[in-house]
Amino acid sequence: MARPRPTPAGAAERLQKYLAQRGLGSRRAVEEWIRAGRLSVNGRIAELGQKVSHTDDIRLDGRAIKTRATEGAQVFMFNRSPGDPLREADDERSALIDRLPKTAGRRFVAVSPMPGIDGGLEIVTSDGALAAKMQRANHLLLCEFSVRIKGQLGPDHIEAVKSGKIDRASRMTVEKVSTSEAQLDGSNRWYSIEVRGASGKDIRQLFERQGALVSRVLRTSVGTLKLDKALSRGQHRQLTEEEVAGLLKAPPAES
Repeated sequence: MARPRPTPAGAAERLQKYLAQRGLGSRRAVEEWIRAGRLSVNGRIAELGQKVSHTDDIRLDGRAIKTRATEGAQVFMFNRSPGDPLREADDERSALIDRLPKTAGRRFVAVSPMPGIDGGLEIVTSDGALAAKMQRANHLLLCEFSVRIKGQLGPDHIEAVKSGKIDRASRMTVEKVSTSEAQLDGSNRWYSIEVRGASGKDIRQLFERQGALVSRVLRTSVGTLKLDKALSRGQHRQLTEEEVAGLLKAPPAES
């Protein structure tokens, strides 16, 4: 097989990584395309491990892949109802990602998605590299969750929640836990928790560790990005450049 021409030094990436980061397929899918001979680079059949850059003519089944159009990746936020599928559709409900504009990208990556039974603020992007950066920053940003439990936590249980201790080595940092009479919901009560370094799964476990029967966890903010009443359940909107920049901005290190 003929060797592909070299790409400019310092600007090249492995083909599967290059396409995956631009939302054109998972690395595994791209590798399968390469093995099947479906991808070509500059008119020659692509090889596993081959490096490419934006100057290369990359084609799938003979059709040009427009990677430049995805460099300015779009980022969306959803207000997801608990139980609604984010990425995989079932027989009754379509996946939320299927509602996004097709021009935004062919494959979307969710940033720290909530467990399927929970919901609230979800963030997705068609750029895999951007999603990875957001994922790292998300661990440092202050996030807020609303947690509905049956009954009420006692003072000792509240203090235990504030400790941020769960069944893993690292401990989340809980900044604030609050509730009020206005947050009563029949025999249930809502708690608000502001925390760093926690996923939706961690929050559920944190409350269940205190013997609480958790019926719902909703993420309501990530950093400066907050859910508001203008975005109804099941709806989405595109984030502005300023909002995306805010999600990538890590807080200053404590002295």
